Amino acid sequence: MASNMTLPLPDNPADVAPEIALRDRQLDAVRRLAADLCAVTDLEETIRQALQLSLHVVNATAGSILLLDTAKNELVFKYVVGPGAEKLRGLALPAERGVCGAVLHSGQVRVSEDMTEESEHLGEIGNQLAQETRNMVTVPLQAYRGKRIGVMQVLNKVTGRFDRNDISTLAILGTQVGAAIEAARLHEEARVAQAFKVIGDISHDVKNMITPVLTGAEALLMINEDAFRRHDAALAGARCTEVDRQAIAESTRELRELLPEMVELLIEVAETVQQRVGDISAAVKGVVSKPYFEPSDICDLVRKVAAFLRPQSERARTAMLVTVHGEVPLLELDRKQIFNALYNVLANGLEACEAGGTVAVDVSALPDGEFPDGGYCMISCRDSGPGMPDHVRQRLFTDDIISTKPRGTGLGTRIVRNVVEAHGGKVWVERVDAEGTTIAVKLPLSAACRNGNGASTAQQPGEATPDRQSGGAEAMTPLSAPPAGGGGR
Repeated sequence: MASNMTLPLPDNPADVAPEIALRDRQLDAVRRLAADLCAVTDLEETIRQALQLSLHVVNATAGSILLLDTAKNELVFKYVVGPGAEKLRGLALPAERGVCGAVLHSGQVRVSEDMTEESEHLGEIGNQLAQETRNMVTVPLQAYRGKRIGVMQVLNKVTGRFDRNDISTLAILGTQVGAAIEAARLHEEARVAQAFKVIGDISHDVKNMITPVLTGAEALLMINEDAFRRHDAALAGARCTEVDRQAIAESTRELRELLPEMVELLIEVAETVQQRVGDISAAVKGVVSKPYFEPSDICDLVRKVAAFLRPQSERARTAMLVTVHGEVPLLELDRKQIFNALYNVLANGLEACEAGGTVAVDVSALPDGEFPDGGYCMISCRDSGPGMPDHVRQRLFTDDIISTKPRGTGLGTRIVRNVVEAHGGKVWVERVDAEGTTIAVKLPLSAACRNGNGASTAQQPGEATPDRQSGGAEAMTPLSAPPAGGGGR
């Protein structure tokens, strides 16, 4: 049965000495736990150590720490010990449900001695894991000034039931663990904030440094045009044979033709860099530039991203295959923003692959129905890499994103999420296993597209074209369009 009552003192004075010795050992464990947790500033490691040490102190076999997501009003399993731990990690429950919800809101320790009499126990979770819960103690995790940030559950004492020493020890641990988790969280937020400030400063400097490149390139175009105009005039008035005239013209032909094209490319790339660092600055501030929506061919954008990543793919000896399934209507998009978002997703897929690996991109649409169940375009990026750790997957495309790259900040995935959400879409990790990771992006179709107007003439998989490989996969071809996928300057 559930209880908040203090257990009675032993009737036999001879039993007091062993209890005092046990109490001393538990209090010593609390002191050691507090010291250990104060030395840890990594949030994930703090949570892991807190639960394992708590289980050790009271001699229990299983347990979990759930933290409150205030934005969604959910309790999320952050760390679990026991059968089915991997299935529970990342699972979110409404903050009002179950014993955990009751303890979170009451702020009181709850002892469940007989689970058959615990009306608020969510037995379906244990049933899914084929785990029997004999007894359980649930304690609130309280940070500074009584702020409740989650709960800790300790299950199945090895022998007997949880006694009053266990319960009071866990109550103390709840406060210690809560404060340690909050301190680690604040430390992590401060670290990320400092990194973002540095990135923001760098972005500002890069934009400033690109400005003279643009100015110089545009000036070079004007100088080149004027120089050839004077060259042609001088050549026309020169006293020389037609053969000499043609020879002189031929000697400058490549420069005349290629210089404007190369300078235009330089300007386009410089403007793209400015756009990208602008996106980074916006991501640092937690905002995204207001999209400029126009009817766009998403299939063409995906092909351009794949083509733009071709040099990187060839250097890594990996393959990138794009398959379009059926007819995909035009979408109302900001082409530059979507190009940048897809670039991040596909580039991360390439980085995850080893030599000989593959990144497969599938594009499809379901015009019928209402978003998100219908009326959408789906872009799925599947890599053949080793997958990703569960704690990274859970936080991908969230405010708590962490990067596994050296000196990484997770800004790329923040940009992806910001852009997709600005388009009314959704992005998530669809699959993670030993064969790789699949990232899915779902974008809503416009009303015109759902009515069948303005459809793209996307080729069917398997159609014979010069750039198409067998099975409907497209070989990457060099870009002739601006790398930002958004038209000319």
